[in-house]
Amino acid sequence: MKKQDAILLGLVVLLMFVPLVMHSAADFKGADDQTTAMIGAVRPGYEAWFSPLFEPSEDMEPWLFGLQAGIGAGVVCYILGYFRGLTQIQSP
Repeated sequence: MKKQDAILLGLVVLLMFVPLVMHSAADFKGADDQTTAMIGAVRPGYEAWFSPLFEPSEDMEPWLFGLQAGIGAGVVCYILGYFRGLTQIQSP
């Protein structure tokens, strides 16, 4: 492994684990919870004008999030592989 690859891998690992060490899991709240609390503080009588079409149970939410992340990673990897293949075909 090249020195540059090892440095980049170390930076990625550092970026992944430093936030987890600095904060407990309870500090990471979803944006929906924070937004709802902020709206309640700014306008106490606010009523939402839209309701979700589908509300998954708490047991299903992580699975749906994982599915979404997997599909996104698959699309990104396909695109990167496609362009990598194009460069392989074009180079002598």
